[in-house]
Amino acid sequence: MVRKFGHVLGLLALVAAELLAIVSSFLSLVLSFGLGMVFLFPPQVRMIRWVTATTRRLVGASSGIVIEPPYLPQPPPPQPQADGLYRSHRTLYKTPRMPAWNDRWSWLVTDPATWRDALWLLLDPLIKVILLPLLILLPGRGLRVYGLWCELLLAATASSRLVGQVNHLNRVRNLAVDTQAAEMRRIERDLHDGTQARLVALGMTIGAAEQLMESDPKAARALMAKAREASAETLTELRRVIRGIHPPVLAERGLGDAVRALAMDSALRVSVEVDLPHRPEAPVEAAAYFAVSELLSNAARHGGAESVAIDISSNGPNLRITVTDDGWGGADPAKGSGLAGIETRLAAFDGVMAFNSPPGGPTTVTMELPKVLPQHWAGDLPKLPRWKTVTVVTLWATAWCPLFPQGIVAGIFTAIDFEHKSWFLALHLPEAWRWPAVGFMILLGTAMYVAAVAIPAHHKGSPRAPQPLAGDMGLC
Repeated sequence: MVRKFGHVLGLLALVAAELLAIVSSFLSLVLSFGLGMVFLFPPQVRMIRWVTATTRRLVGASSGIVIEPPYLPQPPPPQPQADGLYRSHRTLYKTPRMPAWNDRWSWLVTDPATWRDALWLLLDPLIKVILLPLLILLPGRGLRVYGLWCELLLAATASSRLVGQVNHLNRVRNLAVDTQAAEMRRIERDLHDGTQARLVALGMTIGAAEQLMESDPKAARALMAKAREASAETLTELRRVIRGIHPPVLAERGLGDAVRALAMDSALRVSVEVDLPHRPEAPVEAAAYFAVSELLSNAARHGGAESVAIDISSNGPNLRITVTDDGWGGADPAKGSGLAGIETRLAAFDGVMAFNSPPGGPTTVTMELPKVLPQHWAGDLPKLPRWKTVTVVTLWATAWCPLFPQGIVAGIFTAIDFEHKSWFLALHLPEAWRWPAVGFMILLGTAMYVAAVAIPAHHKGSPRAPQPLAGDMGLC
């Protein structure tokens, strides 16, 4: 109760800032649009948004109503043309200062949330006065009602959410393009520095053997043997490059077996636990595989680890991977340990990564890719006992009879006084009992269908509840 009163006092104290903002907003509008002093408008909008942001935080803390900011994203920085000038509408500028200011002005004026904030600011002191008795006598209920009022004008709209989603998709697309470009550069570098150099040396060796074929057959055979060894090394190098692009075992056997193969090739002692009923999509598998590969490499090269434990499982529709090594810890993404690259790779799928790496170890990295597993894969779906399975199948197979022919169709024939009774039970009963029989059949058929759905849904072995992601870990 004391805490509730504290929240009420905080909201009431904010009235002073609201009244100041109302007066300054009125003067700013008059001076900006009446006298052309447009430079006063952006600071005033920032002041109002500070008040509304503070209110959103207080409402969330006091009533539990989370109000998302409704503002459209800020415009991107101006980009110079080929001649080095910056264009804003039909005017060219030598510096980006004025185009940036114009874009920001247009963004603030055309954003509907700016004017919704102004309307809320004008009405909010009056609403607080009206709700003051409720806030004092029943602070919990009053804070809830006040939160609903704020949500009405301060919450995100459908258009702002849509714009935010579009911007998010653009960021994800850019991350995917950047990651793909980096992979292409790495593959090109590996082919140029490794496989191509080996093939050139192999060609030179074969050419030298051809020249010595008649004059010195023994030397020619030695060069051919050397060429055969070089070809085997080149094939090994080429297979390594192919595995770096997309390992064949990943495409053929899935993520679990691909990580097990990765563990077998590692110099560390690696244990792998996999609990995935079905495979995720190929791009998701590739991102998860290379993330695990990078973590194994980090543990061996930078972490001083001797053993690594990998757990791959489903968390509802989410794919969760936990990698723990017994190294000396102290991992820092800012030091180029590869964690930033993993985060970028996962971000293309809205994935998150959390890690805990205290000095002295161990290092635990948890990665979660949300909603990459179809719903019917997620969780541990319980297996029904045989008698329940037989009951459900029987209900689905027979519920149609009382509901449709003996219920709905018999009701239609009773209403139109159909003369042919056929096999409809209700039509063979006395007239006073026909409609009760029809109603009973419809209820019986509906109840059978409901039971067929409810028995599996309420089976005692329900799916396990999702666990929080890396509770005490820092989010990268």
